Amino acid sequence: MTCTTFDFSQAMRGNFASPHGDDVEGNTRPARMDHNYSAVPFRPAGGVWTSARDLSRYLQMELARGELPSGKRLLSEENLLERRRAQVSIGEDAIYGMGLEVSTQYGIPVVNHGGALFGYQSDMIFLPNHGAGAVVLTNSDSGAYLVGLLQRRLLEVLFDGKPEAVEQAHFAKTQRTAAIAKERERLVIPADAAEVGRLAARYESPALGELLVRAQDGAPIFDFGKWHSSVASRRNDDGTTSFILIDPTAIHFDFVVGERNGKQALIIHDAQHEYAFVATTP
Repeated sequence: MTCTTFDFSQAMRGNFASPHGDDVEGNTRPARMDHNYSAVPFRPAGGVWTSARDLSRYLQMELARGELPSGKRLLSEENLLERRRAQVSIGEDAIYGMGLEVSTQYGIPVVNHGGALFGYQSDMIFLPNHGAGAVVLTNSDSGAYLVGLLQRRLLEVLFDGKPEAVEQAHFAKTQRTAAIAKERERLVIPADAAEVGRLAARYESPALGELLVRAQDGAPIFDFGKWHSSVASRRNDDGTTSFILIDPTAIHFDFVVGERNGKQALIIHDAQHEYAFVATTP
C-alpha cells in the first residue's frame, strides 16, 4: 500500500483529491482542509489517506483471511477473524467487532468499514462467504449518498436482485434538493448588517475556546483560530436571531444570540448540552 499515509502534508504533496462540500444553494464547491485536522487526536480511529487501488489490496487480504496475493501470510487467520466477532450490538442483524461492522443483508453476511473527513466519504464492503467486495472513495460530503447505495447495488449485481439502488439515488437527490431549498428560504446572506453590527469582536467559551468576529471581503466571518467560516443570519420563530456557519464542509452550527451574566452571548444547543460563547469586549 504505497499510496497510504496518516500524514496529511505528505498526501497533499502528491496528486490528491481536494475536499468538496455543498454551499447554501446546494452546489458542490471546493473546500478547505483546515477542518480535517480535528481528526488527528482521534487516531487510529480515522484519518488515513489512501487510494482505491491500495484499499482494494487491503480488502483482498481480508478475503484471503490474512494472506497476501503472493501467498505470504500477513497475520493469522485466527486473529483476523477475531476482529469480526461481536463486541457491540448495533441493530437486529448487525454487530460491531474490532473496527469492522458485520451485518446480514438479505441473509448474506456483509462486512464493512466506512470513513469520513470533512469533504470526504468512503466505504469498504466485502462478502466473506462469496469472495467479493468493493471500495468507494469520494471527495465530497454528498458522497455519503453513494457510499450507502453502493452496498445495495453490489448485492443486486451479484445476486440478480431487484434493481432499486438507482431509483433510491434519484429519490435521495430529490429529498436533498428540497431540504436545502427549505433551509435557504430563511437565511440572510451575507448576514443581516444590523444584526452583525450588534455583535462583539471577541467571545470566549470555557469549553470551546475563542471566537473572533471579523470581516472578509465585506462579509462577516466567525474565526475560531484553527478554522473559520462565513455566516448567514436567520430570524427564528421565537424572535431570537441565529448566525449559521455556511462554508462548504463547515458544520452548520446554529449560534443563537442571547445573554449570560449580563453579557451578550452566542449559544449553541444540542440535544443534551449548551455551549455559550460570552462577549469579552464591548
